[in-house]
Amino acid sequence: MLTQVANKKGGSGRPLQLRASSRAREDIWMAMGDAKPLVLIPMPSCDRDLLVPTAAVATYASPSARSVADSDDDESKPSSASAAAQTGREAFHKVVHSWASKKFMTGCVILFPIAVTFYVTWWFFRFVDGFFSPIYAHLGIKIFGLGFVTSISFIFVVGVFMSSWLGASVLGLGEWFIKRMPFVRHIYDASKQISAAISPDQNKHAFKELVIIRHPRIGEYAFGFITSEVLLQGYSGEEQMYCVYVPTNHLYIGDIFLVSSSDVIRPNMSVREGIEIVVSVGTSMPGVLSILETEPNQLDRMRSTRS
Repeated sequence: MLTQVANKKGGSGRPLQLRASSRAREDIWMAMGDAKPLVLIPMPSCDRDLLVPTAAVATYASPSARSVADSDDDESKPSSASAAAQTGREAFHKVVHSWASKKFMTGCVILFPIAVTFYVTWWFFRFVDGFFSPIYAHLGIKIFGLGFVTSISFIFVVGVFMSSWLGASVLGLGEWFIKRMPFVRHIYDASKQISAAISPDQNKHAFKELVIIRHPRIGEYAFGFITSEVLLQGYSGEEQMYCVYVPTNHLYIGDIFLVSSSDVIRPNMSVREGIEIVVSVGTSMPGVLSILETEPNQLDRMRSTRS
């Protein structure tokens, strides 16, 4: 009923502080009589709870509380298992997505050049076939590809005829007539220069030779085509120069450089192979390049010039 909370040290006669419940307070006063007064502090129900240690509460937990805790642990275990399963599914989806993307891009890389080749071939076939197909259709002749065969044969005959003396005379007369036209002559000259650049005759207007020059900085090189030769005259004498055409995107757009003949490297490649390298953005480059040495100490002079 009573709980002693006073400080008893020294016997100083301090009043003894006791906590009593409200029901036993009057009985205590009647029993004490003339004794030393007691200071009684009401003991609320919360103070009784404070007298019980926390560890004891945890130790002597009721079976119902333990069952609730165990049920919470059991609920946490399935949640962690579901999270692991979700992570596994996400990893599997990433692997499948990466594999599918790589295979799709591989298919695109393989089919793209094939599709472009067939499309360009079909377009060229339709274009060439369209020259003589209307004539055959007007005559009532319907044979698939006959116009294409006729067009190819006509182009071949023109090439054979223009290679002769008579054909060259006729071509010269036609050019003389075209160059008298104010606007048409510029279009004809530009188109003739482009066609002459890739002509197999290798005349003075064509790409004479595939070369490698040092460009744009020391230690870097670029492919180019020799289009003409220039004799550079100065106070120190004369120097032979090459007019080198370095194509950019596309082949008919590029830069012109005047390069000394001693700074030109001649690979063992044809002009056609050089054009293929430019058009294929370097993917058709051979693994090994061999150099045709026209002068014995050409590389030594390039190294001395570079140093």
